[in-house]
Amino acid sequence: MYYSRYIMERFQNPVNAGGMHGANAIGEAKNEGCQDMTRLYLKIDDNNVIENARFKTFGCCASIVSADITCDLVKGKTIDEALKITNADVINVMGEVPLNKIPCSIMAEESIRLAIEDFYKRKEKEMKKALKNQQD
Repeated sequence: MYYSRYIMERFQNPVNAGGMHGANAIGEAKNEGCQDMTRLYLKIDDNNVIENARFKTFGCCASIVSADITCDLVKGKTIDEALKITNADVINVMGEVPLNKIPCSIMAEESIRLAIEDFYKRKEKEMKKALKNQQD
């Protein structure tokens, strides 16, 4: 299987790999076809801007590079801007990839959506807890 020099370099030296203490949004996407998995960690500030992003991926070279690039793409973006990031955006940065590796970029896109869903669930839980504490 052929990967570009850029993809191989990024695979060997991912800049956003690893978990994150203090993440307030976590999304885990799976590719049922090949069993790859990406967990995206986001730190979103009070203005709904993504301050930081990290990832852990169990998967192939393309999955790891897709997740690493996704982190770069979401940093500094608002939630609304991050939700507009597509797998095509990830592939544009990666460059040419084998067709059978396109699902890796889809998994990266999906992890953004799932992390933001998690963020809103956490916020709702916090608000309910605060409201309950006010009533007590």
